[in-house]
Amino acid sequence: MSETLATAPAVQIRDLRVDYGDQVAVDGISLEIPPGEIFGLVGPNGAGKTSTFKVLATLMDPTYGEVSLCGLDVAEKTERARSLLGYMPDLAPVPTDLKVWEFLDLFAASHGLASRARESKIDDALDHVQLSDRREDQCKNLSRGMKQRLALAKTMLHEPRVMLLDEPASGMDPVSRAALRSTLQELARRGTTVLVSSHILSELSAMCTSVGIMSKGHLVASGTIDDVLSQFSGQKTLSIQLLAHWPQAEEIFSRHPQVHEVTYDADSRCLRGRFEGDEKAQVALLAELVSEGCPVQTFSEKTRDIESIILDLESLTDTKTTSAENHG
Repeated sequence: MSETLATAPAVQIRDLRVDYGDQVAVDGISLEIPPGEIFGLVGPNGAGKTSTFKVLATLMDPTYGEVSLCGLDVAEKTERARSLLGYMPDLAPVPTDLKVWEFLDLFAASHGLASRARESKIDDALDHVQLSDRREDQCKNLSRGMKQRLALAKTMLHEPRVMLLDEPASGMDPVSRAALRSTLQELARRGTTVLVSSHILSELSAMCTSVGIMSKGHLVASGTIDDVLSQFSGQKTLSIQLLAHWPQAEEIFSRHPQVHEVTYDADSRCLRGRFEGDEKAQVALLAELVSEGCPVQTFSEKTRDIESIILDLESLTDTKTTSAENHG
């Protein structure tokens, strides 16, 4: 068993689907994460991130699909899998009638930690989340960000091999977010695998070694940040700054077959659109605008980053789904 735990993927998901009645929350995703990764699962609210985490945390049975933690099938060996797992839900509740150390001691006992070992474990966890000076404080007197850090300390008490953190930075101030990032990076160095979900990429990009992008229950892309970017390398944003307001510009821009999702800000006189053509197509588009009399001041291209990909997740998912149906 120990050899399997050491060599197996930390997380393995195959064809996972989660339904709520007629609503499909997670639609056939597959994913494999090796030990020691900090994996960021990103996407808008309602993308299916929390449902995926609940299945991984053994709090929900999937409609179908297979899920393994460190080589253990969570459906067949649920209790053993739980012993390897630390789960921090979004806005985890913290009691108001306990001191900080008492709250952690309660959870240390629930994990079966011997009383003589609890104090050192509690001190170590508080040090990791930079709350050592709050050990004797009442939980009710902590700020929201500090309560999130305390919940993280609780999650790491039993030294889990896999940690699931659902929107852990919610409500955190910049100091708390920096502490979170430092803590997760140290855990990864120790070999812990950390899955972090968020709908805000900036919370994850500085700490994650790999990411997965979800939308409408689909896993749109996954891998290192460079890998994900390469999957969408052909998609760029064109930005056209006009010298003066010229209403016809938006119509000309929009009718080009390789331009999508056009927006025009009349106040700044800036025209933007997602562009899927090459350099020759850009030259042709610029020439058409100028020949029609469009007062172009600047014409610039920006290769898409993950932030812009996430902003367009809905349309990207629709495109992939349509393509799959056409080839199905």
